Amino acid sequence: MPFVVTYPAQLVLRRRPTWHPYLHSINRGWSKFAIRMWGMPVDVVQKNPLPAGTTCLYVANHSSYIDIPLLFKAVPGFLNIVGKSSLAEVPLWGPIFGSTYITVNRDSAVSRGRAMVQARKSLEAGRSVVIFPEGKISPTPGQQMLPFKDGAFQLAIATGVPVVPISMPLNHRFMPDVAGTLRVRYSPLRIVLHEPIQTKNLTAADVPALKEQAFRIIASEFRPDAAGIPEASTLRAPKPTPAPEPVSASAARVESPEPSRSSS
Repeated sequence: MPFVVTYPAQLVLRRRPTWHPYLHSINRGWSKFAIRMWGMPVDVVQKNPLPAGTTCLYVANHSSYIDIPLLFKAVPGFLNIVGKSSLAEVPLWGPIFGSTYITVNRDSAVSRGRAMVQARKSLEAGRSVVIFPEGKISPTPGQQMLPFKDGAFQLAIATGVPVVPISMPLNHRFMPDVAGTLRVRYSPLRIVLHEPIQTKNLTAADVPALKEQAFRIIASEFRPDAAGIPEASTLRAPKPTPAPEPVSASAARVESPEPSRSSS
C-alpha cells in the first residue's frame, strides 16, 4: 500500500505508543509496495531463524537510502530501529519516524546516551531493535565497512538478547549515498539474516570479540564485483560531436605575395 494512501492513518496511529505496532505494520506494507514498484528483485535469506516473538538485537551494515525500507520488509515482528536525527526532519514521514522509532544525533554524546537508554527499554519490553554499528554510511559501501562502535554489543550483553548480524551487500548499487543528488540504478537486492549469536553469560570483556565476530559475518556476503558506487548517467545520450566541414581546394589555396622589388 503506497505511503500517501496510508498517511492519514499513520498520523493518527503515531499519537499513542500502544498503536505503534499497527503503524509499523503499515510502514512494512508501504516499504514492500515501494520496492515492488521500483521493480527490484529481492532475495531474502534467513539462516536458522529464531522462534517467532524472540527479542533480539539486529546489527546491519549501512550503505544506502534503501536500507531502512528493506529492513522493514525483511525483518519480522514489531521492530524498532535507531536512525539519524535528520530522518525526523524529512517532510511528511519525518514526524512519524521520530515518534515511532529511535533517533540519534551521532555528534552528541548526550543524544547517543539517550538513544541507548531508549533501545534498552525497547528490548526489555520485548521489541527487537536494529542498529547500524558503523554509525553512518561507509564511503566504500559493499567493499569495506567502517569500524563498528561498541554500543550495540554492550547493549546486547547487558540485556542478554541474541545478536543477529544482517548483510545487505547490494543496496549501494541500487540507491547509493551520493551528496547533492538522488541516484537510482537497476540492481537486484539481497538481504541475509545470519544465524543468531547468543550473548548469555558474556561480559563486557567479550565486547571486542563479539563485535569482531559480527563484523566478519556481515562482510562475508560482500561481493567484489559489486564493490563501489555506480557511475552517474544521464537521461539523454550525449550528442555526437559534429565532424568538421571539408575545406574546399580553392579556400585552402593561399596565394603567396609577390616578392618586393627593391630599386637600385
